[in-house]
Amino acid sequence: MASGIKDKVAILGMGCTTFGEHWDKGPEDLMVEAFEEALADAKIARSEIQAAWMGNALDDINVGNSALPLAHALRLKTIPVSRVENMCATGSEALRAAVYAVAAGAVDFALALGVEKLKDTGYGGLPLRTKGLANDLWLPYGSAPGSFAQLAGAYAAKHRLNGDDLKRAMAHVSWKSHQNAVQNPRAHLRKAVDVETILKAPMIADPLGLYDCCGVSDGAAAAIVTTPEIARGLGVVNPVTVKAVQLSASHGWEMQYEAWDGSYVLNTREAAKRAYAEAGVRNPATELSLTEVHDCFSITELVTMEDLGLSEEGYAPRDILDGRYDRAGAQPCQPDGGLKCFGHPIGASGLRMAYEVYTQLLGRAGSRQLDKVDLGLTHNLGGAPFNSVAAVSIFGRLH
Repeated sequence: MASGIKDKVAILGMGCTTFGEHWDKGPEDLMVEAFEEALADAKIARSEIQAAWMGNALDDINVGNSALPLAHALRLKTIPVSRVENMCATGSEALRAAVYAVAAGAVDFALALGVEKLKDTGYGGLPLRTKGLANDLWLPYGSAPGSFAQLAGAYAAKHRLNGDDLKRAMAHVSWKSHQNAVQNPRAHLRKAVDVETILKAPMIADPLGLYDCCGVSDGAAAAIVTTPEIARGLGVVNPVTVKAVQLSASHGWEMQYEAWDGSYVLNTREAAKRAYAEAGVRNPATELSLTEVHDCFSITELVTMEDLGLSEEGYAPRDILDGRYDRAGAQPCQPDGGLKCFGHPIGASGLRMAYEVYTQLLGRAGSRQLDKVDLGLTHNLGGAPFNSVAAVSIFGRLH
């Protein structure tokens, strides 16, 4: 019988670059920077890493369609390297592979690294050369802002929410992230923005204004994982361990059967349900200390609070405006600034979220350090609400 991976894998070291417009660096430079920080944190030799996974979503743009660039850049001599991709959940997919390898007993030390270099293309959004057959069939004229604007409309309709009230709750989501990012030297956008400026910003896809949308950036993040026993043998008394890693992918139900009302994301709910069961979390609204969620748009974070079971259905706007998810609130969300202020180098985002939770659990977050951190959750959402992949991971200390 499957027993899950709770506490079978420890994070020995992590690294993360500053996210931003790195005109003077290629993806190899970013990979090396994130890896060297993770290696120094882990306090092991490069030669001890036995397998590696590289998360990179847009391979034809800047890195290549294999993991060989990872082996070349990091000088990973003759070990197995693999490239993984799962839309915006790519970074979490790389971590999942490394965690599973250690949990299975296949290797003692594994590396997960996510990287993306988006700014050099000169394109404002995601630089896709082709959407591929699936998207050409289902979404020939769609856009990311348009898809998530539909989520906002469906949510407001289902819960009979006044448009102005929804807009103000969404504005608070973005305001919160900008406030938090001021304290984070690795964030791309480190400027506080007041709520009225957010509300009056140009419209992108009604009701999503400019400040409701995250941007694109360059960045990389990495994790080195091992077993708790090995970590303790290396002197780590109570290491950060992986409590759960779960992923759920659309099977077409949302697009085909007219059973979905468009107001929530099924895959987030399914991945969260399995992650809580694996981690032994019975009440996420009281047990989770912080969350890093996929706030590609402010409405996504709002809906995700309900999909994760942190707010009751229809009550996320109230909880947001009451400050529940502020840095000083009961359950801080995006204490590092989130996608909103980091941008979204696709392959790196999931590992960047894990880096923040890891940093908070170790008490290393400096001026943005939270008072009490026991369990942290990360959430990635790839694709669109009606055709998505969601990843939910939970991390804590092994006492």
